Amino acid sequence: MSWQPSASIVRLKQRSHILRNIRQFFEQRQVTEVETPAMSHFSVTDQYLQAFETRFHQPGDTVGLPLYLQTSPEYAMKRLLAAGSGCIYQISKAFRNEESGRFHNPEFTMLEWYRVGFDHHQLMHEVDELLQSVLKTPSAEYMTYQQAFIQVLSTDPLSASIEQLQEIARQQGFDLLCQQLTDKDDLLQLLFSQCVESSIGQIRPCFVYDFPAGQASLAKISKRDPRVAERFEVYFKGVELANGFHELTDPKEQRVRFEQDNTKRIADGLCERQCDERLLAALAHGLPDCAGVALGIDRLMLLALEAEHINEVISFPIETA
Repeated sequence: MSWQPSASIVRLKQRSHILRNIRQFFEQRQVTEVETPAMSHFSVTDQYLQAFETRFHQPGDTVGLPLYLQTSPEYAMKRLLAAGSGCIYQISKAFRNEESGRFHNPEFTMLEWYRVGFDHHQLMHEVDELLQSVLKTPSAEYMTYQQAFIQVLSTDPLSASIEQLQEIARQQGFDLLCQQLTDKDDLLQLLFSQCVESSIGQIRPCFVYDFPAGQASLAKISKRDPRVAERFEVYFKGVELANGFHELTDPKEQRVRFEQDNTKRIADGLCERQCDERLLAALAHGLPDCAGVALGIDRLMLLALEAEHINEVISFPIETA
């Protein structure tokens, strides 16, 4: 039974140095570091994110209170924003009940920050500045989701029919999957993740923005084009590094999206998740106009330290935790 860390001590010291530089990056911009709970009464409704569940037992309590390890500190940070925190960031552990692999450990370190008064374009440029600082990369490339999809697959994702997308999936070797997927956003996600992501951002980071509205998650729908949401992701050398939004502030729309998520969860055979009423109350109180982004620290370290697997940049992966 191995007791040794999977990362070398040299790399762990390098990791510490990079974390210190990240904190200096935000200190220079007067962004406040915060801490929020790792456990919550509510989990996410997103059907693609599976949370770990535990129970809190008071003395004499045999049933216990269900709690969830957070997949992201997002909801709690938005409650701070609604309370008047101003611009904030957090470096924290997050937990997702997914398989471990080259780019993922079920327990991982996330950097999440929110900029009051920013839209997603302004935040993309700040993320670019951070990547240049940490990875010493040249300035990033920017393209819309539509442009990236057309560039790689010669098809407009916003106007393509389900039948057209299924045919492209067949051409790309996903015969069995395309027969099972009848939802347009599921097909788009398959094609984008398997075909587009690996073809962009190889020389310098690539920001992809204006995702299809069906993949809005917690982002605002664009007033310029209601077919897209003000969401972005950034890719570099085959690694998805960050996911950001011009944040949705409307509590009624947020509740509708939570309910839509649960409809999809039930259709996929997953358990329904209760809507986070504390987040909805914070939005009703008033979330300032802001943009937020979540960036995977372990993936960033993998690139910064030229490692092949995230186990080389973390102390103890799930296999030896």
